[in-house]
This record gives sequence, C-alpha cells and structure tokens, in this order.
Amino acid sequence: MPMTERFFNTSDPVAPADHYCIPPLERFDLSEVLRLIRAKRYFVLHAPRQTGKASALLALRDLLNGSGEYRCVYANFEAGQTAGENVERGMRAILNQLRRRAMTTFADGVLAGLAEGAIDAAGPDGALHELLSRWATADAKPLVLFIDEIDSLVGDTLISVLRQLRAGYDERPRRSFPKA
Repeated sequence: MPMTERFFNTSDPVAPADHYCIPPLERFDLSEVLRLIRAKRYFVLHAPRQTGKASALLALRDLLNGSGEYRCVYANFEAGQTAGENVERGMRAILNQLRRRAMTTFADGVLAGLAEGAIDAAGPDGALHELLSRWATADAKPLVLFIDEIDSLVGDTLISVLRQLRAGYDERPRRSFPKA
C-alpha cells in the first residue's frame, strides 16, 4: 500500500503521521499549563481559529492520561449550538458529547452509567453539574475536563453551562468536581 503524502492541515486536529505540524505540546508553555492543572486551576487556551488549539488539547489529554495521575477528557460543546435558547436540548447534546468522548477515550461505559437520569435528577440547569460531580466522585483519579467550542453556545444554554461550571468550582478540593 503506498504511503500517503504528508500535507499541512488547517481543518481538523493534526495527526503527525499524516500532517506537517509543530508538535502540539510545543505550541504553549507546557510547564505552566501543568502547574495550573496541579494547582487545580481553571484556565483558557485562547487563539484564533484553526491555529492548533484542539490538537494541543488532545495531545495534552493523552499526556495526562498516559501519566496515570489524571483522568482527562476532551469534549467539543459545539453540538449544543443548535439548541439556541432551549437549555434542555442543549444540555442533552452536551451530556451526549461528554458520554461519547469518555467512551472513546477510556473504552469503558462508566460515564454512560453515571449520565443516566442526570437531567431528571437536577433538571437541565443542573444536569452538567450533576454529571461532573458524579464522575469526579466515582473516580479515584482527579478528573480534568477540556472543553472546546464553548463559545459556540448561545443565550440561555451558554449561561446555564457557565453557571454550572462556576457552581462546582468550590467543590474541587473535596474531589467532587473536575480539578481543571
């Protein structure tokens, strides 16, 4: 089978075997980001579109999971955009995205089981908080969550997600919410 020629990719996360690229973990100050994660701090990776943010987060996810010290998942919340102001629809899309990403990252159904009934238990304005609390409490390793495309959410759906993340921030020292 002939090898495919490598090329510059500007439309998806890079695959170093297929694309010319700057190594993703060299695109930012890795030691500073790891310091923030160890300190249980939230942080924002901000840069223009198509500059390698997703590739960097995916590589960092793999580094953290490979260390055996953390349980890290990357999730793209863009699926919730079409819900607009319908918070329940948006939350269902976001919870499904988390479930799918956890399944492919860890090859287990742990999050699927924890997600059952999260909307019923906490309502759409509490379901994300509920799910993340359940997950962080159920796992012995600190949970790290990388959220991409959160800025694609609009209106009440965006506000609900941000409020739920903020509401769990003070729970992190007790291992009942994502650490970073």
